[in-house]
Amino acid sequence: MAYTVILVGASGLIGSNLLSLLIESDEISRIVLLVRKPLKVPNHKVQELIVNFDELEKYSPEIRGDIIYSCLGTTKAASPDKKLYRKIDLEYPIKLAEIGVKNGISQFHLVSSLDANAAASNSYLKLKGELEKELKKIAIMSLHIYQPSLLTGNRIESRTAEKIAISAFKLIDPFLRGPLKKYRSIKAETVAQAMLNQSLKNLKGTFTYPSILIQELA
Repeated sequence: MAYTVILVGASGLIGSNLLSLLIESDEISRIVLLVRKPLKVPNHKVQELIVNFDELEKYSPEIRGDIIYSCLGTTKAASPDKKLYRKIDLEYPIKLAEIGVKNGISQFHLVSSLDANAAASNSYLKLKGELEKELKKIAIMSLHIYQPSLLTGNRIESRTAEKIAISAFKLIDPFLRGPLKKYRSIKAETVAQAMLNQSLKNLKGTFTYPSILIQELA
């Protein structure tokens, strides 16, 4: 079966890796990128749809296919406005899922975070947990939630604190064993590969993949 997929967050660390895999996959025939500004991807499979995410409903007729991959996410440094931060990390993915279900899309794949919990004291984990909780209320035939730990890979933008953390984890990872093994850092390309692999299995239901399981699925 040749799938038509919608990808949001294609310029990010996981999204860019996933886009490359989708282009290479013989089972993906068409890729619709929802973007704020053109990425100018030189491939016949790719269609770039320039959208105003505050008006997603307006683009509903074009958000059609088989699978949605949501790799949206920001940081407080990039989006210091709390309302904008919440929109990007919570409201936009929920609206996208609602439109997708209305248009008959059967699979929704979300990049969340390890230890996401709507009751968490940490604001980042709390927001991710809220998103997971709300998505589970939508009648999505096949919902896949990926909860990676610290991501490694080459980002376009510079994140000094993150670079320091990644360097530290290179030393710490081998010592994270037993219950702590789940906190080992993970490559963005590994998460992307797991997302593609799971979407081609045509599973039904709701699935949550913590970081350690993502490694196995890739």
